[in-house]
Amino acid sequence: MYEQVFKAIKDYPVIIIHRHNNPDGDALGSQIGLKHIIKANFPEKTVFTVGDEAGRYAFMADSVMDVIPDEVYEGALAIILDTSARKLISDDRYAKAAMTVRMDHHLFCEKIADVEVVDSSCESCCGLIADFCMSCGLKLPEEAAVALYTGMVTDSGRFRYDSVNGRTFKAAAFLMQHPIDTNELYRNLYASDYEQMRLRAQFVLKIQFTEKNVAYIYTTKEEIERYPSDLFGISRGMVSTMSDIKGVDIWVNFTETEKGVLCELRSSRFNINPIAVKYGGGGHAKASGATVRDREEAMAMLADLDTLMEASL
Repeated sequence: MYEQVFKAIKDYPVIIIHRHNNPDGDALGSQIGLKHIIKANFPEKTVFTVGDEAGRYAFMADSVMDVIPDEVYEGALAIILDTSARKLISDDRYAKAAMTVRMDHHLFCEKIADVEVVDSSCESCCGLIADFCMSCGLKLPEEAAVALYTGMVTDSGRFRYDSVNGRTFKAAAFLMQHPIDTNELYRNLYASDYEQMRLRAQFVLKIQFTEKNVAYIYTTKEEIERYPSDLFGISRGMVSTMSDIKGVDIWVNFTETEKGVLCELRSSRFNINPIAVKYGGGGHAKASGATVRDREEAMAMLADLDTLMEASL
């Protein structure tokens, strides 16, 4: 599965690694991890990581992105990680590269690169990169192990989601051959200060329910200005407030922005990905996202989720 990726890395002297915008731990972890794997095994290569800022994951070592001119792409290899659709890639200059590779674990939406390695049975892109490293017999530096483990933890919900399997733990054991301070990692990922706890409490009080018991939160642009959090913390960060409500199998968090309404869709039982795709998004069977034009379209999406729920009753 990895032969063409390995050959491309060997063939190109300059490698530029991309991932999706508004990065989570898996996007950054796979990007940083692959960079250090390549550098450890091919020290003669020049490797760049590009994209928007790390945000709340800025605690990760080497999470500051490189700023490079267009000319660097001439004759280079661009590797795109953890991304299901072109429009989600942070920095669209990947198309200027001489060759492109995509490694991803989302449900397939469209062909992006010359070489495609897409495995939706993998719990994380970081797990896919760890498997690549193991399968190709590559050296694993400590910097890569920490970054990849961080991404595995975040995208597997601390190894709780149903995408977790024996391969997940095999990859985690491979990474844990290096000393990883899991206590420090979990503090960075999950510790909340008092203001964050207050914010979550406010969002719990905002939860509403459809006729078929789909839970949802809708936050306007005006409300966002009053909250002590960034957009990511409100959109993806608050969707989990609905995750453990008894009797709720589908939930969605809507967040208004200047560019549209961010939609974070989740389910504990059903495949909500087709609905995300219908509205221009994508992701996984039980965790997907999309951006719609306005509140009216967001409510149309909510109606579709209600219909999905009704069909299952």
